[in-house]
Amino acid sequence: MKILIVEDEPDLLEIIQQSLEMENFLVETAGNYNSALDKIISFDYDCILLDIMLPGGNGLDLLQELKNLDKSDNVIIISAKDSLDDKLKGLNLGADDYMTKPFHIAELTARVKSVLRRKFFQGKNLIVIGNLKLDPEERSLLIDDQALLLNRKEFDILTYMIVNKNRLVNKTSLAEHVWGDHMDQADDYEFIYSQIKNLRKKLKDNKADVEIQAVYGIGYKLVQV
Repeated sequence: MKILIVEDEPDLLEIIQQSLEMENFLVETAGNYNSALDKIISFDYDCILLDIMLPGGNGLDLLQELKNLDKSDNVIIISAKDSLDDKLKGLNLGADDYMTKPFHIAELTARVKSVLRRKFFQGKNLIVIGNLKLDPEERSLLIDDQALLLNRKEFDILTYMIVNKNRLVNKTSLAEHVWGDHMDQADDYEFIYSQIKNLRKKLKDNKADVEIQAVYGIGYKLVQV
């Protein structure tokens, strides 16, 4: 899953980023209002950790911008301001949670996971589709209760495709979610083709009840067979 941290304290930002990356999240960062605004307009995120007091503007205005754009990015506000008015305004604007600094990084990580489980997996730890059982936190996959080893990118692709089951996922969205925002600078998508090819072969060889179908020139779709 792809996380954006909007935080102007470099030390805290680094600690949060390292903690989330250790949990195998793909993490992007923004240290000021304008940088964050550019990112939320240009890209989609599964969860945004949003500070309120930022150089150049207020984080609540970014939350309003997300609402104006009709984006479904989950938002956890992280703020030094323990203000009831700010909490209520943030929650009313669509924030999913509000944490007051200082906080334990382990608690923040747990809340991120909880928000993502509610959004994508109906609050469950295990995703079951056909004969597949996928555990996003343990990063494990079973097919007919037999473990199938995937590399990190293959697992991330499969998870993203399952979240978007039966939807057409274009190559750009897939690249940004699995490889990060820098992929808009890539010359081609050869790196996606090779990972998809290997993943499709593994699913087929292990008689999975799903397959990833290619839609020529556009992207991919995961369907149950």
